[in-house]
Amino acid sequence: MPDRPRRPQRLIVAITGATGAVYGVRLLQLLGQTPGIETHLILSDAAILTLRQETGMQRKEVEALAGVVHRARDIGASIASGSFQSDGMIVAPCSMKTLASVAHGLSENLIARAADVVLKERRRLVLMVRETPFNLAHLRNMTAVTEMGGIIFPPLPSFYHHPQSIAEMVDQTVGRVIDLFGIEHALAPRWAGLRAEPDIRADT
Repeated sequence: MPDRPRRPQRLIVAITGATGAVYGVRLLQLLGQTPGIETHLILSDAAILTLRQETGMQRKEVEALAGVVHRARDIGASIASGSFQSDGMIVAPCSMKTLASVAHGLSENLIARAADVVLKERRRLVLMVRETPFNLAHLRNMTAVTEMGGIIFPPLPSFYHHPQSIAEMVDQTVGRVIDLFGIEHALAPRWAGLRAEPDIRADT
């Protein structure tokens, strides 16, 4: 029998109304340039407002970056079923409302339902939660998602690679996220170890 053609690596990307819409946009741009990856995008209503405010982009511009687009209220979409084969989901950024919906299995819209499916099928779910400071409800919801197998990934910038712009900080964070899915990239230098001074002990 002839070999079946290998399906593309499918990643669901959701953008919610939390600040940090640039993370979702950059993620779509990068994945769209990577051969063999099929992206499925969901935008919440609040995300459309945040995208305009923070990036100046309109809905159609963002949707054009994705392979497949689903409406947040389309609970009957393909990605709402575990029989649809995906390799995981990234919510970038993830609002506290979406976090709570996932943590409590509410499935109130397609974003929460798709995340629920990813968890129940034991696939990788990454939530780029955006809020500060956290209250106890936020922390408990993050714990609940972690206990279910999800990954909580606040988009916190690192500075060891001496970023020179916001774009470089965004790329470093997005690169760390797609590392979790085994996707090769060259978005930022990788840590090569700290070269200690001769008179400095490593344990001090």
